[in-house]
Amino acid sequence: MAGPFFGKRDSDHTPATTPRAPGAAPGATPAPAPAPFVPAPAPMPAPAAPGSAPAPASDAGAAKLTVGANIKLRGVEITDCDTLVIEGMVEANMNSRLVQISERGEFKGNAEVDIAEVRGVFDGTLTARQKLMIYSTGRVTGKIRYGKIVIEEGGQLSGEVSCGAPQAAAKK
Repeated sequence: MAGPFFGKRDSDHTPATTPRAPGAAPGATPAPAPAPFVPAPAPMPAPAAPGSAPAPASDAGAAKLTVGANIKLRGVEITDCDTLVIEGMVEANMNSRLVQISERGEFKGNAEVDIAEVRGVFDGTLTARQKLMIYSTGRVTGKIRYGKIVIEEGGQLSGEVSCGAPQAAAKK
């Protein structure tokens, strides 16, 4: 007598423990059990394009503050912030690593940062220790000091502007 899994089946032999689907005829082959769920592996990040800046290793522990569109933040002091993203309006004194002002964003006050990326409006005192990038929609006015500067065609810069050596070079 052959078993139900190998060779021919006996029509009279149906294991008692095999469940049948509702409405299935006696002796019909039971439906196979569903396969267990196995999640697909996470996709690998795309390699960086040649000549592009390397992506940060991890933002998991980074202190990031985003001031959203239509939000107004006034009269504050922002410190120990790795990245400040401004989509609304901020009036403050700040010391940060990176400030990103979006096209509709506006910053008024004093800022000391490593890198400033301005697509909107900055008005006040800005010290960009490493780099100041003003994009075509950006406008920077006031007392400006920078390590390196990049201004896209259409970007505006006015006021008291000076090139200051980055902190690392100043310690020679």
